[in-house]
Amino acid sequence: MVLIKMAHNVISVRPIKPSEWQLYRDTRLYALRDSPDAFASTYEEEALRADESWKARIIAAFSSNNDHALFALDGNEVCGLAWGKLSANTADIFQMWVNPKSRGLGAGRALLDELLAWARRCRALRVRLGVTAADTPAMHLYKAFGFLSAGDLEPLRKDSVLMSQPMVLELRSTLP
Repeated sequence: MVLIKMAHNVISVRPIKPSEWQLYRDTRLYALRDSPDAFASTYEEEALRADESWKARIIAAFSSNNDHALFALDGNEVCGLAWGKLSANTADIFQMWVNPKSRGLGAGRALLDELLAWARRCRALRVRLGVTAADTPAMHLYKAFGFLSAGDLEPLRKDSVLMSQPMVLELRSTLP
C-alpha cells in the first residue's frame, strides 16, 4: 500500500477487494459522469452493465496476476480509481480518475506510483496509457513521471471530436 501525507490528509492506495464490486461500480460511474472527456467509455454504455458483470470484473481482477485494480483513499473515503493490465511485457493503465474534492492532494501521484511499482514487480518493460490531448493536470502528471508521446493522436471514442494521446514510459533501464 502506498501512503502519501499531504497537510492533514493521508492518501492511501490499495487493491479493490471482490466484496467492493458495488463501490467500484458506483465510483466508476461517478467518474464517467464527472469527467466524460477523460475516458473512451461513456456513462451511458457502462450504466447498462448488469451487476453480475461488475462483480465478475472485480473478482477476475482480484484473482488475476495480470490486473491491478486500485482505489485511492482520502482517510477512509474512496477518492480515486485506476486499473493496470499486464499483457506480455507491457502494462497498460486505464480508468485513472480522482474525485474533484481530492484533486491536488496527491491521489493521482499515489495511484501512478503503485501502478508503476506493480509493473516493475511484474517485470514489464514499458507502461502505456492514453490521455485526452489537452493541457490538463493528467497530462502534466504523466509527463512529470517521464511518460512520452508514443504515436499519433487517436479519437477518444467513436464519433468523438476529442483526441487521445498515446503515451509510454520505458522501464527497461529500471530493471535489475
